[in-house]
Amino acid sequence: MSVLVAVLVVVAVVAWACSSGGSGPERESRAQSSPSVSATPAVDPLLSGLRTLAMGTASPSPTPTASPKPSPSARPKRPGEPCADEDLVLHLQGGGKEPIYAGGARPSFLVTLVNTGPVMCTADVGPRAMEVRITSGSDRIWSTADCVSGEGTDVKQLQRGVPYVRSLEWDRRRSSSDCRATPPSALPGTYVAMVRMGKLRSPKGVFHLR
Repeated sequence: MSVLVAVLVVVAVVAWACSSGGSGPERESRAQSSPSVSATPAVDPLLSGLRTLAMGTASPSPTPTASPKPSPSARPKRPGEPCADEDLVLHLQGGGKEPIYAGGARPSFLVTLVNTGPVMCTADVGPRAMEVRITSGSDRIWSTADCVSGEGTDVKQLQRGVPYVRSLEWDRRRSSSDCRATPPSALPGTYVAMVRMGKLRSPKGVFHLR
């Protein structure tokens, strides 16, 4: 019986030694050389981004917005250049509101042209370029552009805000482009006068002949 007990004790001691795997410096050395299980491995940012994109969680990149290009500023106007239409104000003044000219009285008109631009400019105020026209309905009765002698040009310097003024009188006769020597007289009735200059038009002036 005592022999059996001794054998069991020896077997238990050998089993315990095998299961403990040794101790002391050798075990300590193994523990230091083995990598720690709890250490966090380094993550490559590129691989992380690719993995996130593949999983569909990557946020979309903002669409670049093209910034508008600044429009080039207009070239400053130089004094003496031709006047621009948008810088000119054209006006026609008669003898009153719908005046009546009886007998042999001749209608008179006052034409004004004002430069509202930033600098002095030039404009042709000749009878062809700045035409005063009188009509009756669709009938063209008289025009300063008819039967003009010479070139008919008259270029003026227009200072800013200083009006150019021209006065004229109508002899109550018709005019035509064929410049007949004895044009007929206009009949009594209602007439409309207006100044035309390129694309510019003055307000209409209405008057009556008796």
